[in-house]
Amino acid sequence: MDHSPETRPSLLLRIRDFRDDDAWNQFIELYAPLIYAYLRKRNIQDADAGDLTQDVLSSVTSAANEFTYDRKRGTFRGWLLTVTRNKMLNFLSRKKALAGSGDTGVQHAIEEKTAEEDDRTQWDLEYERRLFDWAAEKSRSEFQDSTWQAFWMTAVENQTASATAETLNLTVGAVYVAKSRVTARLRQIIDNVVDEGIPG
Repeated sequence: MDHSPETRPSLLLRIRDFRDDDAWNQFIELYAPLIYAYLRKRNIQDADAGDLTQDVLSSVTSAANEFTYDRKRGTFRGWLLTVTRNKMLNFLSRKKALAGSGDTGVQHAIEEKTAEEDDRTQWDLEYERRLFDWAAEKSRSEFQDSTWQAFWMTAVENQTASATAETLNLTVGAVYVAKSRVTARLRQIIDNVVDEGIPG
């Protein structure tokens, strides 16, 4: 069972309304970088990855009105991975047909259809990274620099609380409090857009 966070059904319902700019901005901030990173990691060139990302988002826009949340049918993120993968494979197939040369790089990419389980695992890891980055961007300005640095050094860089305290001229207790405050805020931001318990 996958325990990675899933998109909240409420966000999916909100994007059905094309006038809900806040929902669409939030959706694009979360998912466009995820789609783009997935494509780039599969050796799709920058410009092509950008175009394919737009194609995938266009597909979401077209399907948004019909999307109904049903846990039994799978997750939205799983559907989005399928759409992204299919757009990429169609692009690679067209590219190979246009080249007509049996280009080994393109051929290799087409044949390199990794197992869906591995693909999904990478997609989920990238999603979790993106969620963290997004929440960090949203919350960074809410904290004093020393608080943010204490969190970053201990939680992200894995430095000890005592080394962090010495570097920042804080007490060890202040470092723990800073880490706790920032972590709680990140969780709050992330919880506003995800459901933790939905199977992947």
